[in-house]
Amino acid sequence: MASEDYTKALKLAKTAYRKAVAAGEYPYLPALDDMIDTQQVRTEEPLGLISIPLDQIAGTKTAGRKQSFANNFMPLMPESSEFAMKWDGVVRYHLDQGVGDPIVAYEYMNKFYVLEGNKRVSVLKYFHADSIEGSVTRLIPYESDSKDNKIYYEFMDFYRESQINYLIFSEVGSYQRLREAVGKKPGEKWTDDEKIDFKSLYNHFAEIFQSKKGDSLRITPADGLLFYLSLYPYSEVKSKTMEQMRTDIDKIWDNLPILSEENKANVSVVFKPSDEPGEGIFTRFFKLNKVKQLKVAFIHDKPAAVSGWTYMHELGRMDLQHTFGDRISTEAHVLKDSETDITELLEETIAAGNHIIFTPNSRFLAASLKASIEHPEVKILNCSLGQPYKTLRTYYGRLYEAKFLCGMIAGAMTPNDKIAYQAPLPNYGAIADINAFTLGARMTNPRAMVHLHWASQTDAESFHSMLRRENICIVSDNDMITPASEDRAYGLYYYDDGKMKRLATPMWNWGKFYERIIRDFLQGNWDSVREAKEKPAINYWWGISSGIIDLIMSDELPRGLTTLTNIVRGQMYVDYFNPFWGTFRRQDQTVVGQPDRGLSPEEVITMNYLVDGVIGSIPDNWELTDDARERIELQTKITPAATTID
Repeated sequence: MASEDYTKALKLAKTAYRKAVAAGEYPYLPALDDMIDTQQVRTEEPLGLISIPLDQIAGTKTAGRKQSFANNFMPLMPESSEFAMKWDGVVRYHLDQGVGDPIVAYEYMNKFYVLEGNKRVSVLKYFHADSIEGSVTRLIPYESDSKDNKIYYEFMDFYRESQINYLIFSEVGSYQRLREAVGKKPGEKWTDDEKIDFKSLYNHFAEIFQSKKGDSLRITPADGLLFYLSLYPYSEVKSKTMEQMRTDIDKIWDNLPILSEENKANVSVVFKPSDEPGEGIFTRFFKLNKVKQLKVAFIHDKPAAVSGWTYMHELGRMDLQHTFGDRISTEAHVLKDSETDITELLEETIAAGNHIIFTPNSRFLAASLKASIEHPEVKILNCSLGQPYKTLRTYYGRLYEAKFLCGMIAGAMTPNDKIAYQAPLPNYGAIADINAFTLGARMTNPRAMVHLHWASQTDAESFHSMLRRENICIVSDNDMITPASEDRAYGLYYYDDGKMKRLATPMWNWGKFYERIIRDFLQGNWDSVREAKEKPAINYWWGISSGIIDLIMSDELPRGLTTLTNIVRGQMYVDYFNPFWGTFRRQDQTVVGQPDRGLSPEEVITMNYLVDGVIGSIPDNWELTDDARERIELQTKITPAATTID
């Protein structure tokens, strides 16, 4: 007669079996031999004797034993069977002597499949053990463009350095971000002490994650831990107690669900200001507490005199102060030097009693998010895009609309079908701008070719050298000027013999944005607008229709070209024209888009390709200057899917 343990295990198996059948899933253990064939395996790699996480043992190697177990590895054979007696024998040996001999298993895509030792695995899973020793052979698939394959190849590189196999990530690039979070370089080996410290941290985090029903979030404990380490330094976290860590996790918990693919639909991209008036909780709060002024702060990374980006936002701040007068007070802060901690400056600004804080730089994304989590009473907005967080709102402008209009002018004005385009950083916002500009140029001149030059690329030919070599006179340059600089090369211009003739200039009007955000706040619309009610993560992405983006054209442009450009701009103003509507081709001639719709916001934000008509390529990170590379890395520090722009 089978033991009480076997009876309980059999009951667990039958429950899992019925649940799988009801859901239309396979109720038995999957067999690796049924899943793949030898043609899918590039090579085999013996790993030797390693510790196998039990929750990553997914099935059997061969089909022989797969129907003896339910898909949760609990036994399905009758209590009177010889199988049940042998299973009980493993239980007795386990309780008296320990686990016994190592199992033999194969690893494929970071899942393990047992060749010898299925009963041992079943027994240890029944007793909720953490891992089991096994002699493992890795089956390495051929590389492909699939997301899972890319993550797996990143894992194999990480494993060779760390021998850590219990971290399962759901996004490409996560293993590299983890290295950075713990202060390791690619290829740098982990010491035994480092492995022990990290394992302890992971176990503590995973325990808290599971106790809070983290499985329901559809992200892995490793995903959650990486997000945690993006906000709290590893050097501090690894010495925290469980209770201290639980306090931190309680604070960030509301932001974790949106990290999953299934919940990214909860991210709302607001394309234009709401027309909803009203008086809500914040207006009443200000009245009840007799707060006479709304205090608004801006934090910049560089002074306006040396940064065109800061200069434009400071113009917006001054316009804001002028518009609202005594009803608000504004202040601007600048990092004093590269060693200044943005986190400290944010804390000081919050302590000074500011109600709203704008951080107009993607370098401040992580610190802004952390501050928004720890100080929910303060509204913090970061100038970036595509961020899936409930506590932090982001904002940016659809500059690609103005770039499309510039492209139209450039295509019509080029005398030799050649146009030069100077781009800043190879982030997603810049790539969408390049593509929109090129599509605009090819709308007015199908023969137009856009010669791309990256200002942030090392060992590249100088911009002016490219202009001379290609005999290019129509140039799209920087979008803004630096007040302290004598260089006035910006916008779209005609360049000949060292002289520039301005044709058009994209314009930022940040005052329009800041004014509307403050007005909504004062009227109580912060939480009452439709987007905030329906989707908790808000990203403002306003364009020409909101007035935040515009285009200034030279009076000397041909009258017909000015008229055509104004017609298209007018269609953008009423949200009737989308530069990325319909189909177009990439450089490799593959077709993008659908004939009857425009690209989605996510498709525009995450563009990682150039369209047909561009001569040039997107540089890899190693080709960039140190400063540019740091900025790109900062942009992906929080989540890989997030896109930040500055």
